This record gives sequence, structure tokens and C-alpha cells, in this order.
Amino acid sequence: MHMPASNLASAPSAVVLASGRTSVATRRLIGTAVAICSAGLLALAAYLQPSATGLGTHAQLTRVQCGWIVLMDTPCPTCGMTTAFAHAADGHLLAALAAQPLGALLAVATAMALLIGVYVAATGSRVGAMFGRLWGPRAAWVLGGLVVSAWIYKIIIYKGLLQ
Repeated sequence: MHMPASNLASAPSAVVLASGRTSVATRRLIGTAVAICSAGLLALAAYLQPSATGLGTHAQLTRVQCGWIVLMDTPCPTCGMTTAFAHAADGHLLAALAAQPLGALLAVATAMALLIGVYVAATGSRVGAMFGRLWGPRAAWVLGGLVVSAWIYKIIIYKGLLQ
């Protein structure tokens, strides 16, 4: 997009779009949204009573048992994540890891997102954009591997194979 120099002063949004940068106001708005969503998720997790069995905490929200366990007597890939978040929100990170390792990692990542979101909302910093650049094909493969690994762990624990 080419604009004459005389039009640049009257069209700051075009300059922002052309340079690929976001305005301070936009960064603050995004930071606020991230902080609110993260705080809401962690507050909900703190409200829940973690299940002693390492799964089923979500039933306090939905009253529905995991369909995979009902049909196949095997936990689904996300079984235990709500329990892990509830433990982590209560400050019990080892219990969160035992319930669902990926859930514990995601709970810590959510707390970090809350802190970064508050910082960006308060300062307009570009630090949040740095984390967005971390996402790519390699990160997707790592996340997929973590999902599968945590799922295998949960199956082993559920079936009582690790005692």
C-alpha cells in the first residue's frame, strides 16, 4: 500500500497496518482480555473442590461423567485437567501434576498469561507479542506430544498399572 507523504499524517491507522505494529491502546485491550479470561478460569478452578480420584472434578460444573470412561473404561485425553487446574489454583502443584501433568502445565501457563496480561494492560508493552511468535509448527508438534504423553500417563494411572 503506497500513500503520499501528505496523507500519512492524516491516516495513522494506515501507518500502523502498513508497519505491522499494533497501537498501545490495542495492546492494552488485548492484555486486559487475556487477564480477564485467565483470572476467570483460575477463579473458577479455585472455586472447585478437586476430586480425590484425580478425575471427575468437572462434574461439579456439568454433572456429566466422561463418556470415554462410561463407554470404554478408559479416560479421554483431557481427563483430569479440571482436577489439575483445581489443585493448581489451590497452590498444590504436585497434586496437580499427579492428577494430569498437562493440566498442571496449562494451569501454570494460565497464571503466567494472567500476569503478562495485567502487565501489558497496565503498560502497553509489546512483551505479549513475543509469546505469540513462539507458536508455530514445532510448538504444535510439542503440544501434540505432550497431549499424548499425558493421556498415556492418565490411562496408566486409571488402570492401576503404576503402583
